[in-house]
Amino acid sequence: MSAPSSAAPSRVPEAVHRRRWAVLGVLMLSLLIVVLDNSILNVAVKTIASPAPTGLGATQSELEWAINSYTLVFAGLLFASGLLGDRLGRKRSLLFGITVFGLGSALAAFSGSPGELIAYRAVMGLGAAFVMPATLAVLMNVFERDEQPKAIGIWAGSVGLAIAVGPITGGVLLEHFWWGSIFLVNVPVVLLALVLMAWLVPESRDPAPGRIDLVGVLLSVLGLVLLVYGIIRGGERASFTEPGVLLPALGGLAVLVVFVLYEKRSDHPALDVSYFRKPVFSAAVAAIALVFFALMGVTFFSAFYLQSVRGYSALDSGLMLLPLAAAQMVFAPRARHAVDRFGARAVCATGMAAVALGLGAFAFFDADTPVWVMCLVFTVQGTGMAHIMPPVTVAIMQSLPREKAGSGSAINNTFRQVGGALGVAVLGSVLSSVYRGEIEPHLDVLPPAARAAAGESLEATLAVAEKLHADALVTPAYTAFLDAMHVTAYASAGIAAVGAIVVGVFLPGRTPAAPAPARPGADAPEPARR
Repeated sequence: MSAPSSAAPSRVPEAVHRRRWAVLGVLMLSLLIVVLDNSILNVAVKTIASPAPTGLGATQSELEWAINSYTLVFAGLLFASGLLGDRLGRKRSLLFGITVFGLGSALAAFSGSPGELIAYRAVMGLGAAFVMPATLAVLMNVFERDEQPKAIGIWAGSVGLAIAVGPITGGVLLEHFWWGSIFLVNVPVVLLALVLMAWLVPESRDPAPGRIDLVGVLLSVLGLVLLVYGIIRGGERASFTEPGVLLPALGGLAVLVVFVLYEKRSDHPALDVSYFRKPVFSAAVAAIALVFFALMGVTFFSAFYLQSVRGYSALDSGLMLLPLAAAQMVFAPRARHAVDRFGARAVCATGMAAVALGLGAFAFFDADTPVWVMCLVFTVQGTGMAHIMPPVTVAIMQSLPREKAGSGSAINNTFRQVGGALGVAVLGSVLSSVYRGEIEPHLDVLPPAARAAAGESLEATLAVAEKLHADALVTPAYTAFLDAMHVTAYASAGIAAVGAIVVGVFLPGRTPAAPAPARPGADAPEPARR
């Protein structure tokens, strides 16, 4: 028998450990498909809004629901799918999710109406809800604790790759093929991912899951669906005081409160709410929600700024995001080095401050802002994100037992999705309200029947102006949109600044130097992870 090693015993079988980086590559491919599809759709909305045969002739509301149906199903099922992955197997969850996502993509590509597109996007959201938490859960079970920060950094960097590849791919496809190609392109990638998953990804699950908390799972789904639906409706209506918005949103919050109270009293809870008593855990999930609240709101209107105000094509708009994506890909895998040197608190607070600075810079953009300035701002944003997501994800995932990796990943992604949905809804409402307030005095030149429609958005105003040859509306419309964008940018920067304060107060500082290696026979670390 060989001498005992001074290192902690491995928790990962040797055969799995040898192929862990190949497994990470497959997980990144799966994540890339899911994230890429949403970023592709963002540059295709104008094409889909065009009359047939160029597009589907979708209205503004139908376009929003083509995005929101995915978000609603995805966010509503994230937590439940993470729990099922822990119980039934993360590899099975991945295979099921990516298959459903591929099927939904193929159906969406050949949609014959906006209603069909909305329905098939919901199917894609169902598949993505099983893929996203499973990727991170598998990662936590094929890498040892000391390698997890590096692997999570690379995993997070793949999101940056998707942010860049999505709009560029979408722009190329839209210039050469019909609009459905942006969905059909997913199918061969899904088939490749399925083969690689079946070959490389090991199965893992919670070895002692206990009884399934069916009541808790149903409460979580109902609460999240109602809350996200209310948020989406509020963004659509540009008002959060209407009964159709307040009732589902408040109902969702009430159900989630009941869910928490039930989980505290359950002897087999779906979610151990005691995790939230840890300041590091709570601060990390709050940081994720706040940064995506701020970022997704700006991402929503930046597409209209680049394409409508600046006149860029879908491909050009995608290329403009390259600096943001490149910064994430370069710095996310290296963020762990900064954390080792300066501590998670300083690194994440600085990253949030950089994101706030980048978002606030939009308040100074106009119709003639030099391209190099925009590239610099996107670089700052990407660098900030790269120093936020890996450390807070590590903080969340390493706060939980390894066998609960699926539910931990689901919590991480649920807060991100709810924060992002809130950002689009709330900041979108701010944008719409300010825009309508500024453009309405200029709509007197239109017939009364056209005024309400023309005041909905920049795109609506420009469409009405072109149809009725009301050229005098074009310049005021651009001015009103820029003013609305500036107000929204200040609000976004303020939210990111709040996030910087949260992580600056609650995340841990610099970790003390590691102790000397344990003597042979000493207790291994992580005794709770049996």
